[in-house]
Amino acid sequence: MTLDTNFAHDCVEMIHGGGGRAMRRLIDDLFLQAFDNPLLRAGDDQACFQVAPGRMVMTTDSHVISPLFFPGGDIGALAVHGTVNDVCMSGATPLYLSAAFILEEGFPLRDLRRIVLSMAAAAREAGVAIVTGDTKVVERGKGDGVFITTTGVGRLPDQVHCSAARVAAGDKILVNGFLGDHGVAILSQRENLTFEANLRSDSQSLLDLVATMVAVAPDLHCMRDPTRGGLAATLNEISQQANVGMRLHEKAIPVRQEVRAACEFLGLDPLYVANEGKLVAFCPPERADALLQAMRSHPKGRDAAIIGDVIEDERRLVRLRTGFGGERVVDWRSGDPLPRIC
Repeated sequence: MTLDTNFAHDCVEMIHGGGGRAMRRLIDDLFLQAFDNPLLRAGDDQACFQVAPGRMVMTTDSHVISPLFFPGGDIGALAVHGTVNDVCMSGATPLYLSAAFILEEGFPLRDLRRIVLSMAAAAREAGVAIVTGDTKVVERGKGDGVFITTTGVGRLPDQVHCSAARVAAGDKILVNGFLGDHGVAILSQRENLTFEANLRSDSQSLLDLVATMVAVAPDLHCMRDPTRGGLAATLNEISQQANVGMRLHEKAIPVRQEVRAACEFLGLDPLYVANEGKLVAFCPPERADALLQAMRSHPKGRDAAIIGDVIEDERRLVRLRTGFGGERVVDWRSGDPLPRIC
C-alpha cells in the first residue's frame, strides 16, 4: 500500500469527503486496493456488467452497529454478510455489491483500514465483488465513527421460488443452528459484561449452505435470516405475510446454555435476540428430513433442527409449546431491547 495516506496516525478529515486530492488518495490507497477488481478499477461512477438471462435479485441494507468491533467480527464483515445473506434467502447466488460509507470527522484511519480489509476478506470468502461505492464525511459528533450501506444483486435460478407467500399449513420450520449468539456477544462487549464463556457473533456468509439446501430441496417455500428482532420477529412477519399460524417446540430450538444464562441475567428472551449467521427455512413436510440431513452435513448447519410447524390460524399467531407442557404466544415486541445490533 502506498504511504500517501498515513493509516497509522491520521484521522478522517472533512477534506476526505470534499472531492479533492485527499479524497482521491483515500479511495486509491484504501478502497481501491482492498476491493480491487476490473469493474471497480475502471473508476466510473457506476459499474457495468454482463448478467446471464434469467431473474435477478436486489437488496440493500444499512449497518450502524455499536461497537464497531466485536468478538467474531466487525461492521465491515457484517456489512458484507448481511447483504449477501439477504440475497441468498431468495435462493439466488450473489454476484456484486456496492458499498457506501458515511465517515465521522476524527475517526482513526487505522480503524477504517481494518474495517475495509475485513470487508474485502468477507467479500472474497463469499465470492462476490464490490464494484462501486461512495464516501461521505460528516462533522465530528454527527456520526458514530462509520455507517455502511451495502446493496447486492444476484441471479435466481428459474426453478427456485422462495417467498413468504408460499408458506402453507403443514410446512416444517427449520433453523441451521444456535440462536442468539450475535446479539449477546454484542451486548456483552458494549456493556463490558463478562460471562464465563467467550461468546462470539455468528456473523458469516450463508451462501454455501443455501446452495446445499437448494440442491436437496429446490421447492423450498421460504428462507429468511432472523436478524433484528430475532426468530420471534421473523416468524411473526412471515405469519402475517402468509396468513398462517405457527407452533414452535421450545425443547427443539437450539440455544447455547451460555446464551440462555446471559439472557436470563439480562432479562431477555433468546427468541428476540438478533442473529447474523442463521437462517429459518420453510419446506413441505415430505422434504423436511432430507433437508435437515443435508443441512447437518454442512459446517454451517451441523446444529440444524426442525423447530416447529406451520398451522392454519386466522389470527396468525406464533405459539410456543414450552418445556413444561404449556403454551404461550410469541408476539411482536413493541420496542427494541437491543438497539444498534446490526
